[in-house]
Amino acid sequence: MREKKKKLYKLDLASGNNKQKGYIGVDIVGPPETDADIVHDLLTFPWPFEDTSVDEVFASHWLEHIPHGNGYNDPMFQVMDEIYRILKPGGLARFVCPYYTSVRAFQDPTHQRFISEPMFNYFNKKWREELNQLKHYPVKCDFEIVKLDHAVSEEYTGRAQDAVASAAMHFWNVVMDLQIILRKPKSIDVKK
Repeated sequence: MREKKKKLYKLDLASGNNKQKGYIGVDIVGPPETDADIVHDLLTFPWPFEDTSVDEVFASHWLEHIPHGNGYNDPMFQVMDEIYRILKPGGLARFVCPYYTSVRAFQDPTHQRFISEPMFNYFNKKWREELNQLKHYPVKCDFEIVKLDHAVSEEYTGRAQDAVASAAMHFWNVVMDLQIILRKPKSIDVKK
């Protein structure tokens, strides 16, 4: 007897009209303006999903729209804690964001923040608390950084990785987008 394949529960956050195939779209605006399946303001917490119920979340060009907080409490921390809460152990969070040295980061007047690789370290407990003594930060998630990739401009496509890295250190619009994959650990130490 063949075992029935379990369906993955995947969310496309702030999906707009570009919902990923096989994902449930979540957006502040619903049909007919968007392809969202669930209408919810993702800056209203908690989100309408059970703890450890989601296999994967995806968000393309949304993180840069999250406003800054009051200098201590920042909605980005709340968003990452919510993603961590709803992901199953081993679940993935995938993001695509305009890179901070790309015109794409500045062109949209609704962008609120600029995204760089080091920001994602703050969502790892060891880096945050042990290595940088930031135990007082109002964030609890403990993501592993699985992958950080760069989508480079057409001019740099196919060039050697070290040449692209060198150019990205000195010039604008070399890297256009940052692609990030975070993982909630499969086993979580409850003593932490």
